[in-house]
Amino acid sequence: MEALILENNLIKENKPKYNILLKDDKTYPYIKITTNELYPRVVKTRKILKDNAKYYGPYTHGIVIRENLDLIRELWPLRTCNQKFPRDYFKTRPCLNYHIGKCNAPCNKLISEEEYNEIVSEVIKFLNGNQDSILKEFTEKMNDASKNLNFEKAASYRDKITAIKALSEKQKIDTNSNENQDVIALAKSFNEALVQIFFIRGGKITGREHFILNNVENISREEVITAFVQQFYSETTFIPSDIILETNLIQADIIKTWLSSLKGSNVNIIVPKKGDKLKLVNMVSKNAVIMLEQFGEQMKKELEKQYSALEEIKSKLNINFNLDRIEAYDISNTNGFDSVGSMVVFEKGKPKYSDYRKFKIRSVFGPNDYASIEEVIERRFMRYLKEKEELEETGISKEKFIKLPNMIFIDGGKGQIKSVQNVLKRLNIDVEVCGMVKDDNHRTRALFYNNQEISFKKSSEAFKFITRVQDEVHRFAIEYHKKLRSENLTKSVLDQIEGVGEGRKTSLLKKFGSIDEIRKASLEELENTNKINKKVAESIYKFFKSENL
Repeated sequence: MEALILENNLIKENKPKYNILLKDDKTYPYIKITTNELYPRVVKTRKILKDNAKYYGPYTHGIVIRENLDLIRELWPLRTCNQKFPRDYFKTRPCLNYHIGKCNAPCNKLISEEEYNEIVSEVIKFLNGNQDSILKEFTEKMNDASKNLNFEKAASYRDKITAIKALSEKQKIDTNSNENQDVIALAKSFNEALVQIFFIRGGKITGREHFILNNVENISREEVITAFVQQFYSETTFIPSDIILETNLIQADIIKTWLSSLKGSNVNIIVPKKGDKLKLVNMVSKNAVIMLEQFGEQMKKELEKQYSALEEIKSKLNINFNLDRIEAYDISNTNGFDSVGSMVVFEKGKPKYSDYRKFKIRSVFGPNDYASIEEVIERRFMRYLKEKEELEETGISKEKFIKLPNMIFIDGGKGQIKSVQNVLKRLNIDVEVCGMVKDDNHRTRALFYNNQEISFKKSSEAFKFITRVQDEVHRFAIEYHKKLRSENLTKSVLDQIEGVGEGRKTSLLKKFGSIDEIRKASLEELENTNKINKKVAESIYKFFKSENL
């Protein structure tokens, strides 16, 4: 067990060549019921917070989550606005959703909290997979309405029943089990493979996902599936009761014990030989073969484009080393204030988001891009030297600065390149540096290397790649700069209020979320905030009221 956990940690750290973890920016969406607030809402989110709300998912395909959300909003009249209660009672008139029957206007207390929560409980039953109990309940209400000659209400329940049945039929599969199950199968072709996983919850398919693996020609099917199970379930937020596989795992008993300890209850690993479970595996296996044919070709085309782009850049720059890892840097500021640096990484032509880094400029004041880029490069490669030393002493490296790039791309020209080269020379690090030059419209124009501007055809894969790198590093820098400016603005506004220190600022922002919400808050709401006494609340309230005069 200890060896297995260590292996998983080493896989995450060292990324072996057939590692299947897709460490990119993909985060699956969830459906969230905001049970932590009055009159809960049903929303889509990609972040799970410790906020006492209810989360359902993950949904691996957008169409599934959209179908569920559309059905919920069609059947249950829950609010979709961002108003906070009781603060926002009667601040506005009922919106259009109320007039078309999509909301019961809790903002104007046209529905009681108890009645609203009954509706929410029905939605929770639905998302928990209890469609049968919902259908039974709606059928009884339809029949009661019909007996009382309330045919309009009866028709409404009939339409709800039809909609739920339609969605259930789309998700239903031929299984007698109501357990939560994952079904995993593999398609393999020479040096690439595709693992297909179907997620079955309460007897219904709620989603599926595939993972493409490279360099697997000398690896057995058992090894591939074992590596997949270990890596996938070490990261996922949910482990089902049954994991159904097409082939046996290596050290299956140990992996079963490990999964059960992660879940906190027993996990069954099943390799069926007959019956319904075998039919399920065969279905997933056929899907894997189809997916490999489709995405294998698509992936090959993408790899060919990436290879073509990098080879063309190598040829144009007349270099004899591979561009397996490119690090790009940019500086962003507003008139020299809040300067930040960004580092993005492309490995074999693809962005490696986990290695992105951002830097708040510490030693440079005013608009000095050359000095700023020197600071960023020095900090990045000083970390490299430190980690290299740690690795040599202990054999362990905790960070991801240990890798050296084959080439550095800088957003800029000769001056920026010279600044970077000065730092690298001082640190005795040998890495080539290239500038990404823009035209008068701030669009990618060419590369600057060895004191020459080197142009590319705009239709070439190389030019598209350079543009993508330049846009990506600029985007990353701008996002961090905007965030920093927003934080500084928040600090500067609250710092002007007498009696508000760091602790009270944190408490205010935690409760209200933003300066605008603090500005709108009543005196009573401010007084009920943690760490805010009556005197400070009055000071805050008066400050924002005088600001609005």
